Amino acid sequence: MFDARRLLAATAVMFGLSIMLPVQAHAIDLSGAWATDAGLCSRVFTQKGKPVAFAELSDLFGSGFIIEGDRIRGKNARCAIKSRKQEGDNLELSAACATTIMTSNVVFSLKVIDDNNISRSFPEIPGMTIKYTRCIL
Repeated sequence: MFDARRLLAATAVMFGLSIMLPVQAHAIDLSGAWATDAGLCSRVFTQKGKPVAFAELSDLFGSGFIIEGDRIRGKNARCAIKSRKQEGDNLELSAACATTIMTSNVVFSLKVIDDNNISRSFPEIPGMTIKYTRCIL
C-alpha cells in the first residue's frame, strides 16, 4: 500500500509539472530564396553548386531575397538579423542593412501564410503588402 501511494503521488507530481510547463512555440523557418512570383524563380535566382545567387537581370522579373541563417541578401543590400519577435504567424525582424552607399536599421513585418508563402507589410504604408513564395531551385 505504501508503494502504491508513492506511485500515485509521483504520477500526480509529474502530471502537475507537465501542465505547468510552457508550450514551446516553433520558430518559423525562413531559410531559402523568396520571390514575388513562383513562376519566375528561375529568372530571379540562379544556383550553380551550393550557393543561391541572383540572376544577372533578376530585377527585370520581380523582386526577391535570400535568407541564410541570420543573414538576408537582396539584389542591392545585405542585412544581418539582430532580433526576431514571433507572435503566432506574425514575425517581426529587426536587421542592420548595408548597401554600397549607406547603412540603416530596418524592421521587417512578415506574416506566414504557409510553409512556402509569406507576406511582408510596411508599417509606414498602411495596407501595402507584398507576397513572397519560397523558390524550389
